[in-house]
Amino acid sequence: MSRCPGGCMIGPSILNADLSRLAEECQRMLDAGADYLHLDVMDGHFVPNLTFGAPVVECLRSKFPGVIFEVHMMVSNPVQWIGDMAEAGADIYTFHLEATDSPKAVISEIRAKGMKAGCGIKPKTSVQELLSLAPLLDVCLVMTVEPGFGGQSFMVDMMPKVAALREAFPLSDIEVDGGLSPKTIEAAATAGANMIVSGSAVVKSDNPSQVIQLLKNTVNKFRK
Repeated sequence: MSRCPGGCMIGPSILNADLSRLAEECQRMLDAGADYLHLDVMDGHFVPNLTFGAPVVECLRSKFPGVIFEVHMMVSNPVQWIGDMAEAGADIYTFHLEATDSPKAVISEIRAKGMKAGCGIKPKTSVQELLSLAPLLDVCLVMTVEPGFGGQSFMVDMMPKVAALREAFPLSDIEVDGGLSPKTIEAAATAGANMIVSGSAVVKSDNPSQVIQLLKNTVNKFRK
């Protein structure tokens, strides 16, 4: 995964796509200008929903060999799936801080398997916990909805967390996930987010390329 940290990247959440046509939907997002694909993995324990696992990631990797895959691991035992996801072809393995008492060990294992390490926090988790880990991470994720289901409203009160991370780490990749759309992107961009996960706003749009370009333009305006 070769790119400059801190640059704008838009990653559609494919969980919002027509899952019966997943490869076609992924191609549609890439054709529209997506920089990476955000794959939401839920185990039914950490969050009250169940999605897909490594076999789906592996199938998609065979179709899209050069595309950046971020697996967002909303699972109760993040260490358990590191090897499987690495073998399946994930590039970024983003786990939740709330799911482990040993985040540094999780990060070390992710790196040992050749992936980039990301860590996310839910809305009720203090940003201070993520700030202490940030020097070890490739991606810091601030959830702007409660994880587990799509279609929730963007939580603007999470933006001070993003701002605190950006102030401390000017060149880091800071990701936001949940409710990101043309109506909410300026708040996230102003706070300093540069990796934008967008679900229904992009995937269900009649003109996803236009939405992605608007998101990029807004982020880039505040990253200069």
